[in-house]
Amino acid sequence: MSDRTGIFAGDDPFAIAAAWLKEATATELNDPNAIALATVDPTGLPNVRMVLLKEIEGRDAPSGGAFVFYTNYGSRKGQELDASGKAAFVMHWKSLRRQIRVRGLVTREEGPQADAYYASRSLQSRLGAWASHQSQPLSSRGALMAEVAKVTALKGPNPKRPPFWGGYRITPLEVEFWADGAFRLHDRFRWERSDFASDWRCDRLNP
Repeated sequence: MSDRTGIFAGDDPFAIAAAWLKEATATELNDPNAIALATVDPTGLPNVRMVLLKEIEGRDAPSGGAFVFYTNYGSRKGQELDASGKAAFVMHWKSLRRQIRVRGLVTREEGPQADAYYASRSLQSRLGAWASHQSQPLSSRGALMAEVAKVTALKGPNPKRPPFWGGYRITPLEVEFWADGAFRLHDRFRWERSDFASDWRCDRLNP
């Protein structure tokens, strides 16, 4: 569109998202890569929680472009993602007064890419992934720390990635970019496609 210029310019929504995240990394106080991830349970009741986005894959990647994060597959979010195969998230930056909304289909990332990310984490975080039965009832903080100590003794200084822990890749069918405007006349552009083989269509939306 003729007026899609400046921070909205370009023909690749993944490149725009990556540019916004890079800019936010220099301005946002904490966790510029935090996203509010939405899933639904088997009854259709939604759940939402904050997770950290770890990678924006460009359209030249094997995935064709996607957003990647990591978690415990046995967690509530993992179970709901596996059951529905769908998710949405919003990434909001107060410092920039911008947000990105994404809706799409979900697949697991549990190969070498997940292994590499797991290995890049601190040892404490790697051991914590083994120790935590995420989303399950916990009797006390002490019980959790006891499990961490047990895992530390069993797994040693270089634990492998747990088979129940890995990545999820959200491949979008819709990406919306929003920026604050004067008098609440915000700028919104929605990139949309009917399937992964289709071209993107980009429309300006009313604020």
